[in-house]
Amino acid sequence: MPIRVLTPHEAARIAAGEVIERPASIVKELIENSLDAGARQITVETRQGGIAFLRVTDDGCGIEPEELLVAFERHATSKLSTEDELWRIETLGFRGEALPSIAAAADVELQSRTPGALVAGRIVLKDGAVEHQGSAGAPPGTSVTVQGLFHRQPARLKFMRSAASEGGQIATVLTHYALAYAEVRFTLRTDKRTALSTPGNGDVRDAAAAVYGVEVASELLPLETEARAQGSLKIAGLAGSPAVSRANRTYISLFANRRWIRHRALTFAVAEAYQGMLPAGRHPIAIIEITLPPDEVDVNVHPAKAEVRFRNERAVFAAVQRAVRTTLSARTPVPAIDTSANPAFAARFANASPPTGGFAAGPGFGTAQAAPRSDVPDFLSNTPQAGAEAVARPQLPASGDLPVLRPVGQVSNTYVIAEGPEGMYLVDQHAAHERVLYERHLRRLAEGVRELQPLLQPATVELTARQQALLGTFSEQLTASGFEIEPFGDGAFLIRAVPPAIAEGGDVTRSVGELLDLLAREDGPQDDPVHRLAASLACHGSVRAGQTMTEDEQRELLSLLEAAEHPRTCPHGRPTTVHMSASVLARQFRRR
Repeated sequence: MPIRVLTPHEAARIAAGEVIERPASIVKELIENSLDAGARQITVETRQGGIAFLRVTDDGCGIEPEELLVAFERHATSKLSTEDELWRIETLGFRGEALPSIAAAADVELQSRTPGALVAGRIVLKDGAVEHQGSAGAPPGTSVTVQGLFHRQPARLKFMRSAASEGGQIATVLTHYALAYAEVRFTLRTDKRTALSTPGNGDVRDAAAAVYGVEVASELLPLETEARAQGSLKIAGLAGSPAVSRANRTYISLFANRRWIRHRALTFAVAEAYQGMLPAGRHPIAIIEITLPPDEVDVNVHPAKAEVRFRNERAVFAAVQRAVRTTLSARTPVPAIDTSANPAFAARFANASPPTGGFAAGPGFGTAQAAPRSDVPDFLSNTPQAGAEAVARPQLPASGDLPVLRPVGQVSNTYVIAEGPEGMYLVDQHAAHERVLYERHLRRLAEGVRELQPLLQPATVELTARQQALLGTFSEQLTASGFEIEPFGDGAFLIRAVPPAIAEGGDVTRSVGELLDLLAREDGPQDDPVHRLAASLACHGSVRAGQTMTEDEQRELLSLLEAAEHPRTCPHGRPTTVHMSASVLARQFRRR
């Protein structure tokens, strides 16, 4: 086949396909134009998911009537004046491809009126060609109406999803820009029904309330100010507390100089900041605004401008992760028990049967104390583990995340009842001890200190081919954690030493096999094998539900939990502590 030059019409169709993938692509391009025009109100109207009808209206600066035709010329833009500006983009749009691409894929009508004009200019294009140009009555701003998307390209049209799915994509675009531009009032009308309306008052939390609901917005924590500034790089926004999470990562919103971006590494940075705070398979809600000099980020690497490159990606990654992690450490609240919404709570509590585990009361209750157990965990007895290197209990500074708590007793030998300055606290003894041992294990790894228990007689374990591969892959992490495992024939391995938590568990061979299987899992924030291994070891070594704890043991557990970096959840994301405030207690006893 001979080489030929494509006609301008064919080239326009191809270029349009790179920019306009679906109705949401049109909404994104038009919203960005509106924001660049200084709009304070943007309204999006759709029918049938935007495939049949789509309109974006704003109150921006508008376009002069004589420039309407030029606006639909390819690569015509008011955003760039020199070539040098291409390397420090300060606007959302800059290529001049949006309007001509939309006109090549659908029928378009544009009306625009500048603030000082008496009438608006109007232009209508069909199949990329001008059908009508004149004037019309319209308020200041710009309105773009798009109809019949891809109706002249049936092969492209059949790849469109259902109207509901396409409408959901449009809502996603709108909600992200509503979060990035809280000072702009966004409205989405779908099939003549208002699906979204933001206040436009400049408060990101109010915008989040309109997008996610008031309950979720109340759980969003402002990023710590001391964690923002990193030279010319600044991180701002809101991070959801571990109490609110979602089943996928789409609720992590990233913005670079107020441009909505998709960036796998930064999404991972946010997820990593929640390490050990969320259950497996759950993901956080976060709104992260990254501000840096325009020449430090390249936005001209993707046809839809959805992906960007940072000159110093490592620094951005670290700054985002540090800002989120610092905020979670300092501000995440202890879950509160509020029975005001459930009047039947008091009656159920009063009529409940005594727990089978009994109630071990502390001083002042006049009840005999349980005798100290012989199997007291290491953190309670302060007895060094056999074979451990430098196992003195670490002295950690108080983090301020939990108040100083005084143990009162136990419920069902599972929950420690404690008194604090703000009322009563219930502490899950297993989850709390897991958190303490988890952080201790990670700290020992960071310090290069190994804790290991040599076995009196080496144990032999047979591993599957997959387990053998995992043993080789993670040999460094396992060795650092206190394992000494060596080959012992075909498929057999000799276990000479294990961490104390595994040794105390009894069945060493079974525990090793389970740990190797656990390392193969990849579910949510626990993807890091080091953290998965640390969480598993902590679970093996922590005090169990149903075990009686003496007053001294309870006090020691609470003291170590108060000193933990992230004391509110166990490594698997379950809460360690719930709080019933003094006001709630007073309400239940009708003292208020």
